Amino acid sequence: MSGQSLCALAQTLVISSPAKLAALWFPEHQRATANMIGTMSNPLGLLIANVLSPALVKTAEDIPMMLGIYIVPAALACLLATVCLWESVPPTPPSTGAANSTSESFLHGLKLLIQNKAYVILAICFGGGIGVFSSFSALLEQILCANGYSNEFSGLCGALFIVFGILGALLLGLYVDQTRHFTEATKIGLCLTSLTFVAFALVSQLQGQTFALAAICSLLGLFGFSVAPVVMELAVECSFPVGEGASAGLIFVLGQVEGVLIMLLLTALTVRRTGPSFSTCQQGEDPLDWTVSMLLLAGLCTLFTCVLVIFFNTPYRRLEAESEGSSSPRMCARDPRNISPTQVPPLETPGLTPPDGALEEAPGPASLSKGHSEWAETMTRDI
Repeated sequence: MSGQSLCALAQTLVISSPAKLAALWFPEHQRATANMIGTMSNPLGLLIANVLSPALVKTAEDIPMMLGIYIVPAALACLLATVCLWESVPPTPPSTGAANSTSESFLHGLKLLIQNKAYVILAICFGGGIGVFSSFSALLEQILCANGYSNEFSGLCGALFIVFGILGALLLGLYVDQTRHFTEATKIGLCLTSLTFVAFALVSQLQGQTFALAAICSLLGLFGFSVAPVVMELAVECSFPVGEGASAGLIFVLGQVEGVLIMLLLTALTVRRTGPSFSTCQQGEDPLDWTVSMLLLAGLCTLFTCVLVIFFNTPYRRLEAESEGSSSPRMCARDPRNISPTQVPPLETPGLTPPDGALEEAPGPASLSKGHSEWAETMTRDI
């Protein structure tokens, strides 16, 4: 329990880091892809552990050996994080957003987030989506075994869910980096996810539907799991200039809270199966009927999606700020009010001849002669 508690504490420092890393170290046309790689590394590690653990552990005596093997990647990550990382930011910010990524304090940033209607809708709805997927992943084995599916098949469905989620995130990250269609990609992905959840709620209560369930779990990962990195970028865009860690981290916090509530609700709605039992569950208890719970899960996913699609709309504030920042030097150079007398170009103006020596190297403002000053002021006014 102490080890699990330490891992949980560490998760709060790591879970929101991909959005911050992408914002500080990558330009705007690479941020979504960088965020995707950082975000998907977490489920990739879960997938590797879920595949490797059964291969390493054949008896109870093998568990210490498995834990010893897992110390190696943990120690390597600790070494890299403490010895090889020396800089929090690059020497030169890759974008205007990176230069302003820490412009708001944490508490003031939280206040701005609460007052941001678009962000509140996104956080509640996608946080609910995280809760739905967390409940789905945690209860998948119990749901399927009650209808005669083996634990190995449940593990295969979980693996397909993660693999297709990573594949979809890769493709979607590259797409939104080029098109900036964060909102459109999120809404379409969640709509397809809701339809797939409805299909899972119905098919999971039937026997002998291995191929259909495997395909549905793959589509759940492809449509829903892959949207997570895009939503993290969208949260930063709609809440700029609030720090990326605060805007992305708050969504994950809400997702964990909603996940706990949804999981408790789903388990409370289960009832003992009264009909013929096809259960392969190994808990030694009577099989449970998950029909109502699965319909509720699909309904919650559909509700969160509908609210997001109908009510969420936001400008991309960070991209707008970066666009204004990149164009402001040119605008300032064209503004006559920002032209000093020493920067006046030698234009040929009819009826106005500069005094002798005026086109030579311009002196400093303090040493301008009266003739030079009058000529420069006239030129500035004409421009």
